[in-house]
Amino acid sequence: MQRNNHAASELGAGKDVLSDVLRVIKLSAALFFQVEASSPWSVEVPESGSFAGIILPGARHVISYHVITSGSGWISTGEDSPLPFSEGDVLVIPHGDGYAMRHAPGHMSGLSTADSLEFFRAMAAGKLPFLVLEGGGGPALTRYVCGFLGCDSGPFNPLLGALPRLMRVPRSSNGRGDLLDRLIDIALSEAPRQGMGADCIRLRLSELLFVEVVRRYLDGLPPGQTGWLAGLRDPAVGRTLAMIHGNPARNWRLEQLARKAGASRSVLAARFTRLVGCPPIQYLARWRVQVAASLLSEGNARISAVGREVGYASEAAFSRSFKKIAAVSPAEWRAAGRP
Repeated sequence: MQRNNHAASELGAGKDVLSDVLRVIKLSAALFFQVEASSPWSVEVPESGSFAGIILPGARHVISYHVITSGSGWISTGEDSPLPFSEGDVLVIPHGDGYAMRHAPGHMSGLSTADSLEFFRAMAAGKLPFLVLEGGGGPALTRYVCGFLGCDSGPFNPLLGALPRLMRVPRSSNGRGDLLDRLIDIALSEAPRQGMGADCIRLRLSELLFVEVVRRYLDGLPPGQTGWLAGLRDPAVGRTLAMIHGNPARNWRLEQLARKAGASRSVLAARFTRLVGCPPIQYLARWRVQVAASLLSEGNARISAVGREVGYASEAAFSRSFKKIAAVSPAEWRAAGRP
C-alpha cells in the first residue's frame, strides 16, 4: 500500500492544480454586497492598490468581480472601449485596474477617487447596508453583486498571469440550475440574515463564486487558446503540472517528467512552453519560490528550513533562486509581509 501511494505521489495522480494554486496564493474574500442602480447611473472604481489596505489590510493584491443579476449596462477598464453586459454575465477585473460600470457609455457619476475610498471605508467598517442604492431614480434598473477578494500577486501567481485584464463570462447555456446560479441564489438569500457567522458565510460564498467563475472561464476557452489555464486541459502539460504541484521539492528532470507524462522531451518542452509560457523546469523553480514566499509570510521557520521544504539543499542556493525570481531576498520578503 505504501509503495502504491508513493507511486501515485510521484505521478501527481489526482492533484488538483487549480486548488493548489488558490491555496498557496491565499485567496480570501474582503467585501461582498449588492447594488441596485436606477438609470442614469455610473460607478467609477479606482485601481485596487488605492483601497486594498482599506478592505483587506495585508493583502498584496485585490481582485474585483461583479455578477449581473438583472438589467444591463457597460463596463470599461482604463482607456479601453466599453463592453456591454447583461443579466447573467459575470465581470472580473483580475489585475487591479481602475474600471467604470455605467448605464450608458459616456455617463459620469461626478464622484472623485476620495469619494470611492470613503465608500470602501464605510463598507469595510460595516456602516453601510448589504444593499447599496445608486443612480438617478429612473425606471431602468440594473442589479448586481460586488465581490472583492485578496490574494498574493507575486512572486509567481500563474492563475493571475493567465487571466485577461477584463473577463466577461456569460451565463451558462444550460440556463438556471447550474452551480454558479445556485451559489448566487444562496448568497442573495443569505444577504438579509444577521447574527453570528453571517458575514463569514457571505465571504466564503464570495470565494466559491469566484472559483466557479474561473472554472467556467476555463471550460469556455477556445481550442487554440494558450496560457496556464489552457495548459491544465492539455493531457501531457496538465499531467506535468500535476506532478510538479504534487511534489515541488522533488529534483525533477525534464526526461522524468516527459516519461511520466507520456511524451518525448522535445515535445513536452515545446508544448509546455507554448501553453504555459516557460519550460517545465523554469516553472518548477518559480512555483517553488511562490510556495516558499507563502511559508515565509505565514510562519517563523528558519529560512534554511523553508528552503529545504521546497527542495533546496542549501540556504545559499535557495536565497539565490528566490532573489532571482522575487527580486528580493527571503528575509526581505518576510519583513515586507509583516504588519
